[in-house]
Amino acid sequence: MGGRRERSVHPVHQGRVRPRLHPGHRPRPRAARGALLTARRQEPGIVAGTVERQGAGQPAGVLAAGLDLTRAGLPALTGSGQAPPAGPIVDLHVHSTASDGNLAPETVVERASAAGLAAISLTDHDTVAGVPAAVAAGERLGVRVLSGCEFSTSAPWGEMHVLGYFLPTDSAPLETFLARCRADRMRRARAMVDRLQGMGVSLDFEDVLRQAGGGAVGRPHVARAIVRGGGALGMSEAFDRYIGRGRPAFVEKVLPSFREVADLVHAVRGLVSVAHPKDRGTRSFIERLKSEGLDAIETRHPSHDPDVRSRLTDLSLRLGLLRTGGSDWHGDPEPGESHGALGSQEVPLEWLERLDRVHAELPTAAAP
Repeated sequence: MGGRRERSVHPVHQGRVRPRLHPGHRPRPRAARGALLTARRQEPGIVAGTVERQGAGQPAGVLAAGLDLTRAGLPALTGSGQAPPAGPIVDLHVHSTASDGNLAPETVVERASAAGLAAISLTDHDTVAGVPAAVAAGERLGVRVLSGCEFSTSAPWGEMHVLGYFLPTDSAPLETFLARCRADRMRRARAMVDRLQGMGVSLDFEDVLRQAGGGAVGRPHVARAIVRGGGALGMSEAFDRYIGRGRPAFVEKVLPSFREVADLVHAVRGLVSVAHPKDRGTRSFIERLKSEGLDAIETRHPSHDPDVRSRLTDLSLRLGLLRTGGSDWHGDPEPGESHGALGSQEVPLEWLERLDRVHAELPTAAAP
């Protein structure tokens, strides 16, 4: 999935960032560049930022840029990850028909408004195509929509999902990369259909495309086509019998590395969070991701039990990483399909405000 990148926006050259500051941005003193924020716990649930020197050759992430997350009046990030927030809530992990959700982007925002959410991030798989419609609906309904995307990357266990935030919808390099990812999704879906047909399952590729409705094709669309054709009673059965990892019709994706995705997101002035790391989010693994550009951990997700949530919260504090959270909502559940309810993770607005402050400090990318 690598491919040659557009040199006009890539900010990393031999581990160094060459920024062109956006209008109104106050340049950092040279001595502060390359510093790394680390967090120390003063009392449970509170981060206080301290800055230490970062070695050369680190990626161009928020932490590598030397941003002090507590300066400029930014309030301390509170909450152990267990207690519900007292104020407005947001959902930073939501899908629509632009990928494998079953509601249109504008309908997703309408549901968010009805649920009383202050903001959502539309994080469809390998596309930002649904963002403009969602933003327009949000402006009408008073719900903020943060542009996002869920990327698939390689991992020791196979596949790891990564959330990119603050992504432009008009970036040629980003769209070129995402188009390659979507093309591989099409290849994979065709290969799955071929295997399923060889097993006697009644469906064709057009059935899958109809389920996708023009969005980025994924296994849920294949599963829905299987169910519609009578090959399974529900989504879970379709995955368990046919297309889940290790099942007879499963086909691997061609996956980029985490560093490749992190570099791309940073090149377009975005932030990177690892999605639902669950029990795989060990300290050593998260530290490795941090060294490659990780900015945040999705600590709140429906797949995280209280122990996992608490451990990831503690890890984010110890490593000085931001926190994100969301329901991974895909719309109205179909038979055998389960995702979190919209807003169910009760992510405080404060977390999004912290992302905003950090994003505002990022330099505009310049050509190397």
